[in-house]
Amino acid sequence: MVRGGTSESESSSDSEGSDLSDSELQEAYSKGLLKPGLNVVEEVEKQCVNNVVGLNQCLEDFKKDLKWVERLDVTNGPAADVIAKAEGRCVGQENSNIDPEDDFQREMFFYRQAQATALDALPRLQRLKIATKRPSDYFAEMAKSDQQMQKIREKMISKQMSMEKSEKAKQLRALRKYGKKVQVEVIQKRQKEKKAMMTAVKKYQKGLSDKLDFLEGDEASSKTKSGGGLVAGSAQRKKGINAKRKYKNEKFGFGGRKKGLKWNTKESYDDVSSFKAKIAHSKNDRFGKGGKKNANKRPGKRNRQKMKNRSRK
Repeated sequence: MVRGGTSESESSSDSEGSDLSDSELQEAYSKGLLKPGLNVVEEVEKQCVNNVVGLNQCLEDFKKDLKWVERLDVTNGPAADVIAKAEGRCVGQENSNIDPEDDFQREMFFYRQAQATALDALPRLQRLKIATKRPSDYFAEMAKSDQQMQKIREKMISKQMSMEKSEKAKQLRALRKYGKKVQVEVIQKRQKEKKAMMTAVKKYQKGLSDKLDFLEGDEASSKTKSGGGLVAGSAQRKKGINAKRKYKNEKFGFGGRKKGLKWNTKESYDDVSSFKAKIAHSKNDRFGKGGKKNANKRPGKRNRQKMKNRSRK
């Protein structure tokens, strides 16, 4: 019942509102009694008025008769195109045929126009005794304050320091890697030398080798005086001298210094008793052995084949 009653009251209010005239609605809108959404404002097309007289009057009002020095306005056409003159083309025709879509032609036209303006304005300024060059003691005012520049300087310094720190860290890391690599190589080398030395010692103890190259200086004496050296010496004496070692002793001698025995001395250098000029300067005898030239030269392949054929016949 309540719903029905409310619907009937709303329908009656709508019907009453619809019976209002335009004047009443406008009056209610002006008083602010109408709610948003119930009215539509129609936009009137703006009419543009070309008031030439008023515009000219406004122009005359703010127009001031100033000297050219205060205005510095120069309107010029482009300067003469030297390339067009050299090629024999018409300058006016060249200016009219500029394509605005062509960047090069357009920028060159602007450049020539600026050039003509400078050529026209500079003499006028010189006639008026106005300086056009910056004096040597001229100091321009900075666009930024000293505080801002100080902040920028501090930021640049901090950035440079951070870059230097990172570079030093990279170098330290590289040095650590290199040091570790060298350390590993040294350890491996020591292990390899130790292994080779132990192998040589075992061979010497078993009598398989009679070389003592693995012993150096005081270590050799200490090693030979140790128990291992005595045991090895007794085993060697029991077994006897190796045949290979015996042959080398007979051929090269045993003990003493071998290095530098063939070096020249003052006495050997001065001794020329064994020199024979005939043998030394002989062209036929290359190795100083004497004899006829090509005495034992082997015959060629074709001669050997002929000799075989003759023997077969």
